[in-house]
Amino acid sequence: MVKRNIITIDEDKCTGCGLCIPNCPEGALQVIDGKVRLVSDLFCDGLGACIGHCPEGAISIEKREAKPYDERKVMENIIKAGPNTIKAHLEHLRDHGEEGYLKEAIKTLKEKGVAVPQEFSGSGKSCATSKHHPCPGDATMDFRKNTEEKSSPPEQPSQLRQWPIQLHLISPTASYYHGADVVLAADCVAYAFGNFHSKYLKGKSIAIACPKLDEEQDVYVEKIKSWFEDAKINTLTVMIMQVPCCMGLLQLAKKALEESKRKVPIKCVVVGRQGEILKEEWA
Repeated sequence: MVKRNIITIDEDKCTGCGLCIPNCPEGALQVIDGKVRLVSDLFCDGLGACIGHCPEGAISIEKREAKPYDERKVMENIIKAGPNTIKAHLEHLRDHGEEGYLKEAIKTLKEKGVAVPQEFSGSGKSCATSKHHPCPGDATMDFRKNTEEKSSPPEQPSQLRQWPIQLHLISPTASYYHGADVVLAADCVAYAFGNFHSKYLKGKSIAIACPKLDEEQDVYVEKIKSWFEDAKINTLTVMIMQVPCCMGLLQLAKKALEESKRKVPIKCVVVGRQGEILKEEWA
């Protein structure tokens, strides 16, 4: 057993709809007795491709003791599902930069006499040099032409009223959180949304986090819960990007609210990759 990131499923929230299953390339999920189950730790890579596809927010990532991920066993399972599933799994590994697992997967295919998809036949080139269709959060996009055509706005003053801002570093009971309207923003939001300071940060306190890359996210739930119960914040605005893994930040806030004795209104704001506001609603 090793301590690593692995998905966990809240059975109380899970409706057994199965929408997450086709988005798990490793085949680690199955509907059993009306609920989605993780059938084996060996099959879960902990990258969370399934998270953004759960309409109930029942899936999250936790760091816990689990069996080490076994790429060879995963491939033996995937081979049975046919060439389309094989290709989807290889793309999944490449899109997340898991070159070691990718090479092991291709090696397993060759050893078993199974055809390797053409774009991977070079033995597993780096995801940075291969042509593929990456997951939304990692897709390379060039917006320079769009930004060059826009006129430069007048310089705007910073609306930041505190330090630190990273969720692991902040104290949830700091004076600037007491009775405040708080923004919990995914790391990329302020870079994507040009008017972040003037429209969403002005007059508010803030914390930032990345639901995909940050570790020990159980601490985040406790800190958000402390905002609700100890700092008695007024409202919480969760700002996330238009990528599936970013939904994890909203799920953390909802989990904290469920565990809190005090209820606080939560607003969700979804920002597009070119800075447009796609959705703004109370959760």
